[in-house]
Amino acid sequence: MQIYLGSDHAGFNLKKVIKDYLNAKFEGSEDNKALDLGVFTNDATDYPDIAREVCEKVVENKGSIGILICGSGVGMSISANRVNGIRAVLANNVEIAQLARAHNDANVLCLGGRMTTDEMAKAIVDAFLNTKFEAEENNVRRLEKIETVMNSPK
Repeated sequence: MQIYLGSDHAGFNLKKVIKDYLNAKFEGSEDNKALDLGVFTNDATDYPDIAREVCEKVVENKGSIGILICGSGVGMSISANRVNGIRAVLANNVEIAQLARAHNDANVLCLGGRMTTDEMAKAIVDAFLNTKFEAEENNVRRLEKIETVMNSPK
């Protein structure tokens, strides 16, 4: 699984924790990789730029996952969900991460760097990565509606 990481300055420290965690977890695996798309310093940045870059990669590479982090996670979530093909969730606990994957086939996880402890973030990331989409009829129907109804002009 390819995982694309991105953050603004407020999520930089938590992104580094998650990146190190995933790299240690995936060490020796050729199938699982975490790629950091920025930012690479604590200098002030605009989160929509990073969200777009990560989301474009997720859309280009079917089956990949994005993880976006800003101060609260809200800005990244709003920005990510503006990209067609992205189903981003702001998860502040394990249950939300699991439900978003199982019922909504979420492909981008958003976290708040100022709101989430390192240990909770690791648990949320694990839950998000380890939960599979439950392709039951009602879940599939709802996802199809997102693509058709939400992306069509009035």
